[in-house]
Amino acid sequence: MPTYTPDLAPVGESLLISALLALLPLATIFVTLGVLKWKAHWAGLTSLGVAIVVAVFAYGMPVHLAGLAATQGLAFGLFPIMWIVLNAIWLYELTVHSGRFEDLRRVIDAISDDPRIQAIIIAFGFGGLLEALAGFGAPVAITGVMLMAVGFPAMRAAVIVLIANTAPVAFGAIGIPIITAGNLTGIDYHEIGAVVGHQTPLLAVFVPLFLVLLADGKRGVRDTWHIAAAVGIVFAIAQWVSATWLSVELTDVVASLAGIAAAVVMLKIAPPRGSVEARERLLALAASDEHRTDAPGGTGTAPATGAVATATRTEQLTPKRVFLALFPYLLVIAVFSLAKLWPLLRDALAATDVKIPWPWLHGNILNEAGEAVTSTVYTFTWLSSAGSLLVLCGIVVAIVDRTPLREAAAIWWRMLVKLRFSILTVGAVLALAYVMNQSGQTITIGVWIAGTGAAFAFLSPILGWLGTAVTGSDTSANALFATLQQTAAIRAGLDPTLLVAANTSGGVVGKMISPQNLTIAATAVGLVGRESELFRKVIWWSVGLLAAMCLLVGLQSSVLSWMLP
Repeated sequence: MPTYTPDLAPVGESLLISALLALLPLATIFVTLGVLKWKAHWAGLTSLGVAIVVAVFAYGMPVHLAGLAATQGLAFGLFPIMWIVLNAIWLYELTVHSGRFEDLRRVIDAISDDPRIQAIIIAFGFGGLLEALAGFGAPVAITGVMLMAVGFPAMRAAVIVLIANTAPVAFGAIGIPIITAGNLTGIDYHEIGAVVGHQTPLLAVFVPLFLVLLADGKRGVRDTWHIAAAVGIVFAIAQWVSATWLSVELTDVVASLAGIAAAVVMLKIAPPRGSVEARERLLALAASDEHRTDAPGGTGTAPATGAVATATRTEQLTPKRVFLALFPYLLVIAVFSLAKLWPLLRDALAATDVKIPWPWLHGNILNEAGEAVTSTVYTFTWLSSAGSLLVLCGIVVAIVDRTPLREAAAIWWRMLVKLRFSILTVGAVLALAYVMNQSGQTITIGVWIAGTGAAFAFLSPILGWLGTAVTGSDTSANALFATLQQTAAIRAGLDPTLLVAANTSGGVVGKMISPQNLTIAATAVGLVGRESELFRKVIWWSVGLLAAMCLLVGLQSSVLSWMLP
């Protein structure tokens, strides 16, 4: 069977022309989603087709190898990505079925009935904690339905959770993106993490204010800015301190808990103004949102409003009901903390992973040295995957809530059927990513951007942004571009650690526009098929935050070098 070695400039030995061709699959998915307003699965499949055409006819990749690369990406999209999302939504459905989710809504109201503060606590605080422990879309799926439970319309909930899922991403899943960058470049990952800890906190300061703006406009900012600012500042300081001196792996855990604590303290010291009016505006908006009938709960009704809501809130919340309402999420935190932080259990779970050299692909994709690349080995994390841990949590929750396992299984099956187009979308997008990576298209784009010399310091976050936008993972973006950033920095006389960190920091603002993440958010809140609308609502946030990150990194390479550890 013929082998294949990617060529950086396969078209007339012109890096520019080759890079422009390599950008076609990305341009296709952005145009079909953002301009033509296609459904996400058609956009993903079309972009996959473009990537295969470019790989075969421009890069000379054998057709069968391009197809096999796509199947490996499809497999990764199904497991572990959609396996995690499916089981996260199933866990939510179990709480809806048992009635505990309505209790959770009332528990959150007891902390603060102001929807703007709820957006901060749920999407930013709790979402950051889930990102720290699980990642891979679970925070977006779970916090999206939680915001709907407290009364947010579906589209607004989806936008809020996507933008909230930024600052924690760099240190997500117990610091895996940064650890991956360190392993690939040979730079101590603690040093990379410390530099990232001097970049992403500057975004984190403003994210709660952005969430308040999205939740209730300028009035919301005027009424709650002091709480939003306190949460952002405390989160940022905790992230900076932990990344610099404590633990890269636990940075998001420390920062998220500190941010939640800051919110609780500020609610006692200086409660927000206009809470009742904000709640009324939100309820009116939710009542007029005809798309609420597509929510995963499948009830066809919006959350209780008016007299019904008042009657529900006057029911007694006993300590037992409070505990049972919080139990699924406390259980998730406990299980993931043990699985990720207890070395004995973590290693035992990792030992069950199965390495599968992808049939007929592994050994046939070679690097410049003529050695087989390792990216053609698929890791089947059947037990250590976050999705499998969520299955365990779901079974325990069903038992505690006295839901027969047969009913729980039936709910799981209904979710699988309902998510079929979302599963197809994510599978297509990951297939696209694998074809671009294995054929060399992604590296061509990276080398082209890296050829800008000293100006590359300002552009380096763009690579992380692109990598995460394509793959939906900051870890994958670092796997693609960390060594490229290191090499380009050395050639340009820049600090390699700074640019490797910039790749990670740039990736955090690319996750919100990843078709994979858009699909997860849309699926969680019942907006399947409206991913293009969601994309248009978040793209400018992503671009704006990317521009800020590019400016920060560029200045840190020169006049703001004193900021670095």
